[in-house]
Amino acid sequence: MSTGAVVMMGVSMVILWGGLIASALWLRAHPDPEDQGGAQG
Repeated sequence: MSTGAVVMMGVSMVILWGGLIASALWLRAHPDPEDQGGAQG
């Protein structure tokens, strides 16, 4: 693989995994009010 391809792969992985981690941290800090009632159905 060329250097440009490796750089683009690294950038896309950082964006994807960074977004996943950021959303998990956001939901941990700000849980949805509907999720407080427990499992339903």
